[in-house]
Amino acid sequence: RAEAEALYQSKYEELQSTAGRHSDDLRNAKHEISELNRHVQRLKAEIEGVKKQCAKLKGKIAEAEDQGELALKDARQKLAELEDALQKTKQEMARQLKEYQELMNVKLSLDIEIATYRKLLEGEEYRFLKNDAAGAVNISVISSRISRGSAAGSGLGYRSGLSQGGGSFFIVGGGGGSNIESASHGDGSSNNKSANHGDGSNIESVDHGDGSGNVESMDHGDGSSSSMNLASSPPTSPIN
Repeated sequence: RAEAEALYQSKYEELQSTAGRHSDDLRNAKHEISELNRHVQRLKAEIEGVKKQCAKLKGKIAEAEDQGELALKDARQKLAELEDALQKTKQEMARQLKEYQELMNVKLSLDIEIATYRKLLEGEEYRFLKNDAAGAVNISVISSRISRGSAAGSGLGYRSGLSQGGGSFFIVGGGGGSNIESASHGDGSSNNKSANHGDGSNIESVDHGDGSGNVESMDHGDGSSSSMNLASSPPTSPIN
């Protein structure tokens, strides 16, 4: 019986020591579990923070994408407007260039026409001055060899008037039998038909108004005759 109690006591002490060791292990395990739980909580908190950051980043990304889409859409719209404006500007430039070419063509034709009219006017002015100078009726004293006795007693008559076409005529009659009949036409030409002097001399001349007046015949009454061209002679010089 004593041996049984001793064995029981030893087993009991052994079990107590084993229970003590297991209690220590259990406390250590519980401590480790609590530490692990705290670590898990920290990790969970960090995970939650990371998730929140991810959510924020995703929101920012979505917002940036939306803004990018809006900016891209706005840029495309502005690009379309600029292309449309550029096309309209090109069309307007083409239209203005066409109008400019047409205006330049009109200006060129007007310049040519003005130059032509100026040339025609200058030619007409030159011809008018030439005809005016050639067709002006200048009365010159035409003297011939008339007897001195009849020269002293001769009288002089003059008659003038307007003819058709805007011209004029005059007739000069001398007392010594000389007379001059002249007509000036509206185109600047004049005809001196005859001049018959008392000594038997006569003059028949034609002035065409272009400076080519020709004295066709001149009979001096003494049997001599001559012809001359008055184109180079001054219109106011007397014929002796």
